[in-house]
Amino acid sequence: MAGGEKNIWIIANWKSNKTIAEALDWVSTVGPQIPKQENLKVVVCSTFTALSEVKKAITVGNFPLMVGSQDLSSFGVGAYTGEVAAELLKDLVGFSILGHSERRQNFKEDDEMIAKKVVQALQNNITPLVCVQGPEILVPGGCKLVAYEPTFAIGTGNPDTPENANQVASILKEKYGQDLEVIYGGSVTSQNAKSFIVQPNLAGFLIGKASLDAMEFVKIIKECEEF
Repeated sequence: MAGGEKNIWIIANWKSNKTIAEALDWVSTVGPQIPKQENLKVVVCSTFTALSEVKKAITVGNFPLMVGSQDLSSFGVGAYTGEVAAELLKDLVGFSILGHSERRQNFKEDDEMIAKKVVQALQNNITPLVCVQGPEILVPGGCKLVAYEPTFAIGTGNPDTPENANQVASILKEKYGQDLEVIYGGSVTSQNAKSFIVQPNLAGFLIGKASLDAMEFVKIIKECEEF
């Protein structure tokens, strides 16, 4: 895989964590240590409150780091109190996590709502990453990047096996096309990252808890940079 045969996505999902000051400390630690490697796509998905300052710090530092949101609205701009429309996000982010299992569980998001969010993202040149908990979950049209995140592995310290994750990715690619990129999420660490990234159908990681630790996140990047 050396020489950039496949994209490697390494995506930090901070969830509802980090003040602006903590976010800037993270960027200043991680940013300078990211290899400038064409197929290595590193993304940080901060809280909405920190997006502007994180974007500014990355731009000033000229770091090879993309900014993403953890969600966006299924509606456009208008009378939607509390929602953040893709049109208002597009100057800050180029990427958004949609349909995370925590949102499906805690906010009762369904496939129809997630599909509407994908439409909003695509209309505003934001790359949607749709999270699925298994191959039976719908991937909306137009989505070319999916995270397989089994609920039993999220935040538990008990990841899926690399072989099973690879098999799920294979099924998804058979269903939706070989150009679909599938990444893995669920208790990813620097100790197990390499065992997943060597799998032929996996193109990286969606990282929750381990992404909060800047140095652990850098270690995960280093485990993947040769592929």
